[in-house]
Amino acid sequence: MELSGCAHIDSNTAATGAVPIRDTLAAKVIINSTMKVLQIALLCLAAAANGFVVNPKSGSTRTAPSTKLNISGGVNPQEEMYDGVRIGPPPDLPSLLLHNRIVYIGMPLVPAVSELVIAELLYLNYEDSEKPITMYINSSGTTTADGRAIGFETEAFAIADVMRYVRPPVQTVALGQAFGAAAMLLAQGKRGRRFSLPNATIMLTQPKSMARGQASDIAIKAREVAENRKTICSLLAEATSKPLETIVEDCSRTKYLQPHEAVEYGLIDKVMTNESTLPVTPSFIKQLDSW
Repeated sequence: MELSGCAHIDSNTAATGAVPIRDTLAAKVIINSTMKVLQIALLCLAAAANGFVVNPKSGSTRTAPSTKLNISGGVNPQEEMYDGVRIGPPPDLPSLLLHNRIVYIGMPLVPAVSELVIAELLYLNYEDSEKPITMYINSSGTTTADGRAIGFETEAFAIADVMRYVRPPVQTVALGQAFGAAAMLLAQGKRGRRFSLPNATIMLTQPKSMARGQASDIAIKAREVAENRKTICSLLAEATSKPLETIVEDCSRTKYLQPHEAVEYGLIDKVMTNESTLPVTPSFIKQLDSW
């Protein structure tokens, strides 16, 4: 009786114990293929240990691409050099700015933005406690461009506290807009190193409440907003050397300041008009000048 898919063994083979020739050839083919796979695997392991990559088909070897750490601490996979030029993706822009001790605030002061800014300030503080930090500010503060409240003043207070906490001097530069809490951060830069680009706009205003719900909850929130307003005005009064009453009166309504007016007001110290007035020259600009 024969079974489908099984090797046929007749009575003579069973009696003598002999293996059919076709089964012997199949076993040899399997053994040879297994040995070849093992040889290639051992060759790959030995070559990888010496920094080479093996082509499994041809057995040829080539130098493995180098892997280097980028500025932000990550790994650039398969970074290769060709005629002295690196082949691969460019470094990300935030890492280049951070490498040159530049912190950029280009969004409203929501928790995600303040978390990143504080982390960058702390990192730069422990990287070098003497080299200055430059903070570029283009933010509408805790509101959107149309005046809707989207953030909390506590986010700006956290950044301002860290700016004072870190040992390196923090230079501030306004570009585009610095409204509300962002204007307060602009004024918190080191005295004498607070700048603005010629066409920036600075605005003083009071905090806005996002309170909803019962009257008692709104009253509690209103008291908190009043305290935040007092804190912002106190920080601005200290930064501008103006009486607190003057700052409170100016912040009671929207007050726009052009850069030269902000200099007279005491919010900033100088209006930057060209590259020579940069508070610090990034290293990549120096490299461009050397080409």
